[in-house]
Amino acid sequence: MPKNQPHPSEPKRARAVAKAASAPEPAAAAVKPKLDPAAGLAGLGALRDALKVDTQRRERERAAAAAAQREASADADLFRREIGSVAPLAVPPRATLPRNPPPPLPVQTLLDEEAVLHEAISDEFDPEVLLETDETLSYCRPGVSREVVRKLRRGDWIVQSQIDLHGMRRDEAREALAEFIRESVKRGLRCLRVIHGKGLGSIGKEPVLKGKVRAWLVQKSEVIAFCQARPHDGGAGAVVVLLQPGAVPPSAKP
Repeated sequence: MPKNQPHPSEPKRARAVAKAASAPEPAAAAVKPKLDPAAGLAGLGALRDALKVDTQRRERERAAAAAAQREASADADLFRREIGSVAPLAVPPRATLPRNPPPPLPVQTLLDEEAVLHEAISDEFDPEVLLETDETLSYCRPGVSREVVRKLRRGDWIVQSQIDLHGMRRDEAREALAEFIRESVKRGLRCLRVIHGKGLGSIGKEPVLKGKVRAWLVQKSEVIAFCQARPHDGGAGAVVVLLQPGAVPPSAKP
């Protein structure tokens, strides 16, 4: 089999490509023949022969171009018949989702506040060793003058805010008290009242929260003194608390 010729079993398209590859390169465009006046009749004969050759070359080129066009059209028709009718894919419309950034949340602040609410104020702490053994079981932090407690007991300090722990369970009351003190420190308050009740509705008529509140207050560094409230302020069912000036809540400490 001649070199560069396709095998008879190859597709028509491949044969056409091979045929085009094996075909000789077309000659460069011939220069238009010109008549040499000095050649006489011999020159006219040569010019006629040159024009005839040029015309034949042009005819061959047009025939080759027409054959290539017919072959390409036939290949395209064959392809369409083999493929058959086609339809575009049914693509569902894409939804454009809005890019809404999440709301800014003070994550670290929330974590700090949660840590404050669960800070270690123990129920097992015994405040009796730190309380004054009087009828009010008052408390004064070391280094603070006893005059502070006396003024607190006399009512020289105006109560600026209060919390009522009535009806709360022990854990609930502990967290509520810690939150109350923390918020009071943030607001710059100094004198607070904590109502814990006299325990008349509890089992055994024992004031359970009374002792717990005093134990929790002793463990709070912001508390510098407290004493039992005066009769018209709650008496044995409440305690008046004094916070140190310029106290900083734990969550705000550097």
